[in-house]
Amino acid sequence: MTFPWPLSTDQETCYDTEGASVPCEATGPDAEGKPDDTKKRERFLVQADTVLDADTAQHWCRNANRFGFPHAWREAWDCVAEMNRRKAHGHADWRLPTRRELFAIISHQYVNPALPREHPFRDVFPSYYWSADPCARLPNQAWYVHLGGGRIYRGMQEGAYLVWPIAGNGPVDPTGNPRFRIIGPTVQDDWTGLRWTRSAVNARCTWEEALHAAVRLSQDRFGGITHWRLPNIRELESLIDLKRHTPALPVGHPFQDVGAGYWSSTTSEYEPRYAWVLYMQDGAVGVGFKKQPTFGTLAVSRD
Repeated sequence: MTFPWPLSTDQETCYDTEGASVPCEATGPDAEGKPDDTKKRERFLVQADTVLDADTAQHWCRNANRFGFPHAWREAWDCVAEMNRRKAHGHADWRLPTRRELFAIISHQYVNPALPREHPFRDVFPSYYWSADPCARLPNQAWYVHLGGGRIYRGMQEGAYLVWPIAGNGPVDPTGNPRFRIIGPTVQDDWTGLRWTRSAVNARCTWEEALHAAVRLSQDRFGGITHWRLPNIRELESLIDLKRHTPALPVGHPFQDVGAGYWSSTTSEYEPRYAWVLYMQDGAVGVGFKKQPTFGTLAVSRD
């Protein structure tokens, strides 16, 4: 089985460490080398009060704030159960979206809301939305996604966040097969087709140093590969196993000396002086100040 979730972002702008937009000049930021997507098929198809996501064959409520105010996590499940009893909008399989289902519709080019350009949804509130996934390390907490900027974090289940129901059995994470193969100093991920450095290139560095470290790996043909780069935030997040913690990586993973967090090549559109970071203890997706030497570097390649 292959990984069924998107591995690229829609980020179109390159930024420097000051947060200024700059030309993309082969330094490794996320927006560099993006293919022309002008002929990409329409993703979201409006069907009265629902929206079909053609990428996942799932139906979202077109109204992203159908219940009008925040609910606790258990109350959120009660809300969708009531929708099923009433067969709301012609569906009896409403549920809370998983964390990855919410993350899959997040835009990394737009904010407030952090949804793709010309999305068809209504009443999207730029705040926190519950996912269906509890936190493995802290089971009284559950994951939510911020629709203002795209952050993924966890909150107490009795806390109050918004509810955006989804219907249909969409793609799920592959299970049951060995995922990683060690190839010299690298790791091949057979679910995503990505090749990773087995250990961090830099343990604690700035964002710019992380970008340059990946370039040096290419120059040195590390592991026999000539096209290393810093991964975007979707590629980094693909490593996470939400059933695990400390680190939140699949059981038996081959990565060495896993650090607290890793830089991505994706700049935060909410505040371009910051870049997206994957935190390894639980799998949170947040940001780091680009100039501060705080996070490590895992490089990636498709060679």
